Amino acid sequence: MDSKAMYKLSYGLFVLTTKVGDKDNGCITNTAIQVTTDPNRIVFAVNKANYTHEMLMESKAFNISILSEDASFDTFKRFGFQSGKDVDKFADYGEPGVKGKFDRAVNGITYIKEGTNAFISGTVFHTIDLGSHTLFLCDVTDMEVLSDASSATYEYYQKNIKPKPEAVGTTSTGKTVWRCKVCGYIFEGEELPEDFICPWCKHPASDFEKVVQ
Repeated sequence: MDSKAMYKLSYGLFVLTTKVGDKDNGCITNTAIQVTTDPNRIVFAVNKANYTHEMLMESKAFNISILSEDASFDTFKRFGFQSGKDVDKFADYGEPGVKGKFDRAVNGITYIKEGTNAFISGTVFHTIDLGSHTLFLCDVTDMEVLSDASSATYEYYQKNIKPKPEAVGTTSTGKTVWRCKVCGYIFEGEELPEDFICPWCKHPASDFEKVVQ
C-alpha cells in the first residue's frame, strides 16, 4: 500500500486562530470545508496535541484565515512549527491594523492578513472525537475577502512554498540525520524510532528520510 496516495487528495491550507482571556494563538490546519449553506456551516479537524485545540475547546470561537499562493514559508514556520504553549506566535509580528500583518475581527479574535485571501469567523456548536483529532462543527458568523490571490493547496505548498529537501545521506561527522518530508523538522540519531511522531507537524516516522545537514 502506498501511503503517498493520500497526498493526492486536494487540501486547502489555513491558519486557525482563537483567544482565551488575553492569550491569542493559532495553528496551521488543512481540513476545513463548508458543509451547508443554509445555515452556513463549516467543519474542520484539529490535532489534540496542538495548544490551539485546547484553547478552542474552551473558547468555542475562532477565525480561519485562508492561505493564498502568496504565503511565505515564514508563515508556516510561525504558526505550524512551534507551540503556543512555549512562545507567543504574535510576538514580533507587527501591530494589528490596516497596515499590519494581522488584525482583529468583530469577534475580537485575530486573523492573518499576510499571504491570505479571506477569513471566516465562527462558533463551535458540536465536536466529534476522532482519536488523535477533534472534528469541530461550526456556525459561520462573519467572513471577508482580503485579496484575489488563488488559495494555496497542500500540493502547491509541497511544490512551491516548502523548501526542497536536501540530499539523502549522513553528516560529515557520520551522525545520521532524519528530516521530516512534510515540515522539515530535523531528528539526529542513528535510528529513528518506529513510533516517532514529528513534534512540529505530528506526522509519523514513515514521513522521515535521511538527509545531509
